[in-house]
Amino acid sequence: MSYYVGIDLHSDNNFVGIIDKKDCRILSKKLPNDLDMVLNTLKPFKRKIKGVVIESTYNWYWLVDGLMDKKYKVHLANPSQMQQYSGMKYTDDKWDSFWLAHMLRLGILPEGYIYPKDIRPIRDLLRKRMMLVQHRTAYILSLQSMVNRSTGRKLKSRETKKLGKGELGMIFSDKHLVMSAQSNCNVMAFLDGQISAIEKAVIKEVKLRYPFEKLLTVPGIGEILGITIMLESGDMNRFQAVSNYSSYCRCVSSQKVSNGKKKGENNKKNGNKYLAWAYVEAANFMRRYCPQARSWHQRKVSKTNQIVATKALSNKIARACYFIVKDQTVFDSGMLFS
Repeated sequence: MSYYVGIDLHSDNNFVGIIDKKDCRILSKKLPNDLDMVLNTLKPFKRKIKGVVIESTYNWYWLVDGLMDKKYKVHLANPSQMQQYSGMKYTDDKWDSFWLAHMLRLGILPEGYIYPKDIRPIRDLLRKRMMLVQHRTAYILSLQSMVNRSTGRKLKSRETKKLGKGELGMIFSDKHLVMSAQSNCNVMAFLDGQISAIEKAVIKEVKLRYPFEKLLTVPGIGEILGITIMLESGDMNRFQAVSNYSSYCRCVSSQKVSNGKKKGENNKKNGNKYLAWAYVEAANFMRRYCPQARSWHQRKVSKTNQIVATKALSNKIARACYFIVKDQTVFDSGMLFS
């Protein structure tokens, strides 16, 4: 007899459902989020368990890693692709757990990618860096807005980062504005230090490896951005086509269009938000250092707007990076912007 396990995971508890190959329910039990209790619950069935399904929630690391360490075959369910129940009025955690096991038994479970445990902490550290960079940008924009409101001047980001206490005293006449601006500068300096420390730690631990080394030939992608793309993409062979990778990077539109009219949106959050950010960053750098990219971006801006044009450029870069990694070629701006 073969058994299939579905675990509906929540923030502080989980519901375990076990079925056999005839879809008969063997066990249903609500447990606290304690690995030992989950393992003890599954232990009597371990030899006959064909697979354990866990829904991809924000807190799956501990459970997936713990089960895999005990040699269970674990499947990570992709909730955005799972078919909804048909004809049911009421569902709960018990039904969800059995539904996960049922899809595994039928071989129709949409699976997510289980990222290797050993490299995951470095990837998460780079995600922390991204968050700090976004916070720093928010403080830069806040300081630029203060200067613009008070003086009518529009400072560039590079000028804003270099402002000191003396320059702030010359820009603002009121001591409270100076204090507010100085607090922005202090936080920006602190964030700069944290970002720099993370970058040094990451570069010390991880280097761009085959086949992602060719990413450095792309204008706008440096070592840190290249490592971010490498760690977030994982095994590039898991993407069957460039369109799958582009969609995973959130570089494609999620609109529903019928007869030329917008009828709604699909799940625009489906994909990797960190890759989406990385390729937008690459687009912003590329249009500075690549004349062909800058010209293409300017033409796009004239037809749409700055945000859409930058996102479109990030899509082109993501597609180019897919082929650069898969085919081991160097970046060719003439081919990309022909």
